[in-house]
Amino acid sequence: MPHNTVAVVGAAETTKMGVITDLSQIGLHADAALNAMADCGLKPSDIDGIACANETPVQLAHYLGITPTWIDGTAVGGCSFMIHVRHAAAAIEAGLAKTILVTHGESGKSRIGNPMRSVHPQSLNGQFEQPFGPMGPPSMFTIPVLRYMKTYGVTEEQIAQVAVVQREWASKNPRATFRNLITTDDVLNSRMIAWPFRLLMCCLVTDGGGALILTSADRAKDFPTKPVYILGTGESAETPMISQMEDFTSSRAFRVAGPTAFKEAGITHEDVDHLMIYDAFAHLPIYGLEDLGFLPKGEAAAFIAGRNTAPGGSLPLNTNGGGLSYMHSGMYGMYALQESVRQMRGIAPAQIPGAKISVCHGVGGMFAASGTVIFSNQAP
Repeated sequence: MPHNTVAVVGAAETTKMGVITDLSQIGLHADAALNAMADCGLKPSDIDGIACANETPVQLAHYLGITPTWIDGTAVGGCSFMIHVRHAAAAIEAGLAKTILVTHGESGKSRIGNPMRSVHPQSLNGQFEQPFGPMGPPSMFTIPVLRYMKTYGVTEEQIAQVAVVQREWASKNPRATFRNLITTDDVLNSRMIAWPFRLLMCCLVTDGGGALILTSADRAKDFPTKPVYILGTGESAETPMISQMEDFTSSRAFRVAGPTAFKEAGITHEDVDHLMIYDAFAHLPIYGLEDLGFLPKGEAAAFIAGRNTAPGGSLPLNTNGGGLSYMHSGMYGMYALQESVRQMRGIAPAQIPGAKISVCHGVGGMFAASGTVIFSNQAP
């Protein structure tokens, strides 16, 4: 796909964030979608493409009164929305739709209208991992991070620093769930969940959602919002079973999705002004920095601990506070995309002065899938 030919013209999150007891899952989708439409002056009849996860696009299109010419129900976990953006951009470029809505809603905490999550006993996970008693992501994600710590000599204190730095960003964001500053000792003294993860190294559990509206770059001037152009995208998948990763210290899906997006965008790492890396748990930004090629293997933990990604640092990372402090309803990717768009519009609570290029990188499942989107505010 030629870069800069598609733009985000509408972007918004749900009206409320955190604990929302008066909306079901599909209601959260609709709230976010209507907010994004209001952002750019559209109504449901103006939308001819729709993509979502959790809900099916058929149900959501009916709920919103949209008759689409293009739909995408890709559901590979928290990076589904990065992949939706990629597919939507390709669809617009191919003329399959003109105005595409990508939306998300999740009652992750209140569990209103959310289907129960379960591991089917006949699935690969059900046969080969669940019999050994793992209790969800907090215990499953320990498998690679323990190997990573042993291989590269990374300490608990360094991993704790990821949470400390991201809380600094969250303290600048009025919508963040947690805004009080924390120390390394606060993280290490918080409740043990599954070694080495303490409570403050684990993602939030919240309710909320968000939505994006994409159209061709040549139509972007017709909207009241500042367009944010898509420079490059990438996607990949590795394995549904974390025990079967090719290398516990690196994600193969990351190493495919990220470089694919960089190549398409025609940029180098030095061109990047702002970075969002999915952070359901504190180790994920470490993996992302290395697998995307920003740092050599084994150096990202010290890089973060050295305050290079903190406010005032050389590479601003997860400036909304991330899944650790801002918001995490279960599938976080939409909130990372929203922050990249805010930064490129110049309206983020912790705005990076002069930022022109933002990289937004997501993970689905537990290193199962990955999606990368590179944004710019520079017109083609």
